[in-house]
Amino acid sequence: MRTEKLDGLEIKLVRTMPVDQLGAIYKDAGWWQDNYKISDEFLRRIPEQSALFAGAFLEKKIIGMGRALSDLCSDAYIQDIAVLSAYRKFGIGTLIVTFLIQELKRRGVDWIGLIGEPGTRSFYEKIGFRQMKDHIPFKLE
Repeated sequence: MRTEKLDGLEIKLVRTMPVDQLGAIYKDAGWWQDNYKISDEFLRRIPEQSALFAGAFLEKKIIGMGRALSDLCSDAYIQDIAVLSAYRKFGIGTLIVTFLIQELKRRGVDWIGLIGEPGTRSFYEKIGFRQMKDHIPFKLE
């Protein structure tokens, strides 16, 4: 990892996040478009209602994020791992995922899963995730 170029980088759990910065990360990741009309209240609830919400901060500005949905006793799903494009390829995403895994395990969570976007398989495999054999992800339509 090349995080040495990012002196002062801090990964920490938070419950609140400036909605403009959070929205900027989702938009930068290509997950939300301007026409979605996402309210500030909706954005405020994301870190508040996630079991764990980790932010990557550089000089008090959020440059990356990730969260876990969980009962915090047995199972968890990691999702929304995103780093602003200007800060990618420094290992920040790996630090966020690793941080979330450590925090979940510290709380006794022993099953951690995720659904990765196309093209992210090698990223998650380097961290230790493996494709689940004989399982198919489903989404309610």
